[in-house]
Amino acid sequence: MNKQPQVVVVCTGGTISMRPDPSGAAVPALSGADLLRSAPSLAQHAQLVVDDFAHIPGWQMTPEQMFALAQRVQTHLGNPQVAGVVVTHGTDTIEETAYLLDLTLTAEQPVAVVGAMRHSAEPSWDGPANLLAAVRTAAAPQARDQGVLVVLHNQIHAASGVRKTDSAALDTFKSPFGPLGIVDDDGVFFHRRSWRRCHIPAKTIVTPVDLIKVAAGSDDRLIRASVTSGAKGLVIEGFGRGHLPPKAVDGVRFAREQGLPVVLCSRCAAGRVLDTYGGVGGGRDLRAMGVIFGGDTSGPQARIQLMLALGAGGNVAEYF
Repeated sequence: MNKQPQVVVVCTGGTISMRPDPSGAAVPALSGADLLRSAPSLAQHAQLVVDDFAHIPGWQMTPEQMFALAQRVQTHLGNPQVAGVVVTHGTDTIEETAYLLDLTLTAEQPVAVVGAMRHSAEPSWDGPANLLAAVRTAAAPQARDQGVLVVLHNQIHAASGVRKTDSAALDTFKSPFGPLGIVDDDGVFFHRRSWRRCHIPAKTIVTPVDLIKVAAGSDDRLIRASVTSGAKGLVIEGFGRGHLPPKAVDGVRFAREQGLPVVLCSRCAAGRVLDTYGGVGGGRDLRAMGVIFGGDTSGPQARIQLMLALGAGGNVAEYF
C-alpha cells in the first residue's frame, strides 16, 4: 500500500505551463500531467492527483474564477485522504488568488500556491523546482493549519502578506516580515507560524469593486465615476498612514452618502493605515465619514476582501 501523502495538484495555467507558439509568444500549453513529468522526483515525496481546472495566463484570472477555484479546492480538502493541495497559477495575480483562498478555506491541510517566472522553453525554467518545493510543502505535516501559502524560489510566504515586487526576477515574491520558512534539500522548515486573517463565509463574490490609487493633487472624478457606473464598493490606496488629497475627499463623501463601503489602504509597500492625522483628507477626517481602514493589506488584496465581505452579507467592516 502506498504510504506517501496524497497531494492534489490543481492547475490553472500561468507561465509555469507556458511554451512559445509559432509566433514566439509564450502561451499556456502544458497540461497538469506534463508539469508532473517535468519533475520526476515529485513521486518520491507524494502520491499525486492532477486536476486541470483552467488553462489561462495569470492576467486573465477573474475574481469569479478565483471563487470557483476556492470551491474546487475545498472539495479536494474535504477528502480525508488528501494531505494537501498545490495550485499552479500565473504570478501576475497569484497574491490575489492566494489571499481569496486564505479568506475562504477553513481546512487544516496545507494549500500551496505556486508559479514560475520563466516559461518551459527557457534554459533556466524555474517551474519544475518551484513545483517540487510546493508539493513538498503541501505534504509536510508542519505546514498544516498555517493558512494558504505561496511557494516560489524555495521560500514559503503567507498569502496574507506576500507581494510580487519585480516584473521578472526569480525571487520576486517578498513579504514585509520575511518568509515563513524555506524548502531545503533535507526538508521543509518554518521559522515562525503564520497568523491567519479572518474567515469570510461568503456565499458569492460581489463585483464590481474598484481600486483607485491617488497621487499628488488627485481629484474626485474617478471616485464619482466608479459610484455612478455601478461599483458595489471602493478600495482607495492613499498616502502614507492613510490620507487623501483634499480634492478627492468630496468623492469619498459622495460614495458614503450612496451607501457604498469604502476601504482605505496605503500605497506604501508596508505599514498600517491609522487615523493619526487631522485636517481635510487626514485619517481622522476619513474615519468620521465611515471609511473602513484596511490595516496593512495591499490595495489588490483589500479589493478581494471587500468582494468577499459583500458576498457574506451583514456588516462589511467586521471583516477588516
